Amino acid sequence: MFQGLLGELTMKTRVVAGIALFIILTSSVTAIARADDVTVLRAAGYLNVVDGTIVRPATLVIQGDRIRAVHSGAGTTAPAGATEIDLADLILAPGLIDVHTHLTYEISGDWTNRFVRETEADAALRGAKNARRTLLAGFTTIRELGAFAGGADVALMHAIERGDIIGPRIIPARQSISITGGHCDTTGFAPGVLEGRPEDGTADGVDEVLKAVRYQIKHGAKVIKICATAGVLSFEGPVGAPQYSMAELEAAVAEAHRHGVKIAAHAHGTEGIKMAIRAGIDSVEHGSLLDDEAIELLLEYDTYLVTNIYPPGVFNYDALPPLLRAKAEYVFPRREESFRRAVAAGVKMAYGTDAGVYEHGLNAQQLAVRVGLGMAPADAIRSATTGAADLLGVEDRGRIAAGLLADLIAVAGDPLADVKAFEDVRFVMKGGEIHLRP
Repeated sequence: MFQGLLGELTMKTRVVAGIALFIILTSSVTAIARADDVTVLRAAGYLNVVDGTIVRPATLVIQGDRIRAVHSGAGTTAPAGATEIDLADLILAPGLIDVHTHLTYEISGDWTNRFVRETEADAALRGAKNARRTLLAGFTTIRELGAFAGGADVALMHAIERGDIIGPRIIPARQSISITGGHCDTTGFAPGVLEGRPEDGTADGVDEVLKAVRYQIKHGAKVIKICATAGVLSFEGPVGAPQYSMAELEAAVAEAHRHGVKIAAHAHGTEGIKMAIRAGIDSVEHGSLLDDEAIELLLEYDTYLVTNIYPPGVFNYDALPPLLRAKAEYVFPRREESFRRAVAAGVKMAYGTDAGVYEHGLNAQQLAVRVGLGMAPADAIRSATTGAADLLGVEDRGRIAAGLLADLIAVAGDPLADVKAFEDVRFVMKGGEIHLRP
């Protein structure tokens, strides 16, 4: 009996010992796998966007898709088994963020008739090309404000997340919401051609606006874009005319916020800008014609302004039909003056380029334009990093710190001394994966 009990205990001991050995072995394998997943970046320094300083030199430890540690000073020892990358004299910076892009859009060829000749698949394929250009230009997150083709931007987001294509992290709006015949409703065609429904973003009255917002969110929109005023690249009336009533704007804002989704308002004209701010919009896009009251409202409501100021020579006026060209030539110079006044007043700014209206991949060129119009270099950079991240409601990117996403770029020279350094990105990492290296 005693021997039987001993045998039973021995068997139990063996089982326990076997389990313990298995745990030890698997733990060792996991540890080795984690060590192999570590990358150490060494550079001349890194940009602290919060303080507006360059910390020299810099060593960043990347594990998986996150920054594990940030070290300053020479002689930091890399973890055993880590891959080391020496970026020599380059300066590391957080991946840039563009909160107003149109990846599926290009002003080229017969672009005004594209909407009746192409499908969502065409738009998505064009977007895949432009997503790659945008990422390699140093922009690791974008907000795609209107795909102009159903859910092409949502499809791009999913394809990038799966790793099917390379591109930035996308926060898509899907279809922009517009009144019938408004800026975000394709016009200029015969009756019966491209007649929009709330599902397509064309919505009149509170009930249709609610349905349009709900439909976009149901099918993947992570932000809502509503066209509060007329625009430049559309065949409707005066460029700044208000297009939605206060009741409609307030309904759109309340519904988006009820779903935990932010809402952006395309707004060029002064009255429409004020209406959008009072309705509780999260960001005013373009903001071309600001007066003193509009600036005061931006400050009072703590609303972000996303001004798209195109770099000299990149916008092709010759590609526009006469009506659109006249609107562009009226609005664009006034938009620059509005931007100057907003900067001087201390309005909150996020960086949005409207890429697609001009060539994709040139996104960083607007940094120098902002500085030329009176914005301090550090503030211009913050608009494309911490400011943009705050507008988007994402806390895991926009600066370099332990625990944040390993979305990093590197440039030659001191970007605080000359923001044009961001126009020549030499290194791009997104989520710990390297897409461009010197």
